[in-house]
Amino acid sequence: MFKYQITINPLGLMYGSAGAFLSPENLVGRSGAKFPPEAATVAGLMFSVNKTNEKFSPVELRENLFVSGPFWCKNDDKGNFYVPIPRHKIIAKTGVAEWHYQDSQWQIKSKDIDPKEEKLEPDYSWQTIDSWNSPADAIRQNKKADTSPWRFISFLHPKIKSSERCVETEDGLFLENSVQMPADTSLVYLSTYPLPQGWYRFGGENHIVEIECKEIKNQKFLDLINQPIGRSFALITPAVWGSNRLSHRYPQHDTFPKTIQMLTDKPVPYRYRAKGNLGRGRYAVPTGSVYLLNEPLNKPWWKWDEAWFPKEGYSLKKVGCGLCLPVDIQGVA
Repeated sequence: MFKYQITINPLGLMYGSAGAFLSPENLVGRSGAKFPPEAATVAGLMFSVNKTNEKFSPVELRENLFVSGPFWCKNDDKGNFYVPIPRHKIIAKTGVAEWHYQDSQWQIKSKDIDPKEEKLEPDYSWQTIDSWNSPADAIRQNKKADTSPWRFISFLHPKIKSSERCVETEDGLFLENSVQMPADTSLVYLSTYPLPQGWYRFGGENHIVEIECKEIKNQKFLDLINQPIGRSFALITPAVWGSNRLSHRYPQHDTFPKTIQMLTDKPVPYRYRAKGNLGRGRYAVPTGSVYLLNEPLNKPWWKWDEAWFPKEGYSLKKVGCGLCLPVDIQGVA
């Protein structure tokens, strides 16, 4: 399925323009702030670049291009990139816990803390792909879990006069959201087609980024993405199920097995721009959500029925919607 890993290194700050701007009435909030850019942003960049180099026919890209993400990596080990931790694993600085499925219900077991006395909250939300399906305690001990590397900051942005490159004398500065990534980290996206290496304008504010594209060599990930999913799986990208007007927690199509249990959190906003127009705003099931089915699917995500994914002229599956990997849960056959 996915053949290429696209690594994006932001050169400087990236504006948080996908979310709400700071204002004099809201100097501390970041309502609507969103980062990193969705996979649809990378797909749009690929279509734009292909118009120039005409390496692939537009019809071929429209039919066969699949992009997914966002993920991230440390630059000294780009192949072992980070993906969201499944929600049946809770990894904190003080200990770990895992949800097991026993006697037809979820039960949490903690190695370090009695869950009846103290609720364990996760401190880490990402793990390396090579540690997928490893026990939570092993992930913590081997330091394979981490927090999001990017940081939201605000800064004074100058408002330039239209006639000369000077700041306006009145109301010439305004606060703006921005995002900063450490120099030793990069964003990661997966694609079925390559993107030429180089510097590009990327995102809503046309930030300058450096893009590297290499064929995926991580065999463990390739095995995972091709492994048939049984009765349990976890999302590593947000999932939008349902029709073009209604969002659901799982596909409503008759061929999708009944979902008997879920571990999830509150839905997240999902919207992307296509052909210069904003797609319909909807809610998505967040990353890390775990699904338990009454019967196995017996096929990997890339072989899932297109009818399970909404379409807005372009199937959301093509932008990595609901990309998932099989998970091992104690008590689930």
